[in-house]
Amino acid sequence: MSRAADGIPLRQLDLDTLLPYLDVHLVGATNGVRLFKAARVSWAGTPHEEDFERLRQEINEERAFLKRLIRSLGHRPGVVKMAAARAMSVVAELDPLNPMRRRATTGAQLELEALQSLVRGKESLWSTLLALSSAATASAGDTVLDRPALERLLEASRRQQDTVARIMRETAPARFLRY
Repeated sequence: MSRAADGIPLRQLDLDTLLPYLDVHLVGATNGVRLFKAARVSWAGTPHEEDFERLRQEINEERAFLKRLIRSLGHRPGVVKMAAARAMSVVAELDPLNPMRRRATTGAQLELEALQSLVRGKESLWSTLLALSSAATASAGDTVLDRPALERLLEASRRQQDTVARIMRETAPARFLRY
């Protein structure tokens, strides 16, 4: 029985369970890129526009990392699932929570809360993979879960949540307070 550096017996990844989980997160990441693009449009001309563009770029890079991970496990996301993801991402770009792109509305608050939830879900993904990284191997016995990369991604998702939370705090008075 092979063992990790910390003496824990290595186990093989259950790809029948893991791959569908990763596929769902890939669909979410595809939508997330579009949702952050829509938020950038909603917040154009404000100090937050740059934040949303940076977050969109980061999430796009994380999506690419996830796609490479899935492929390294010998899997290709299903054509139907990815077609559905693309269709859902078109809807996301239309920004159904804030279609008029108004910043002082309930829709803007719901848009920010949805972005926060999306990033929180991504944090859970990286945390889950990190938990698997030291005790799991791929079917060939190679470790495919890059612990340092997952730690960076986990920390990035926490920073991203902090950014969205800060924007919510800074902009809430304009939505919910009358002078």
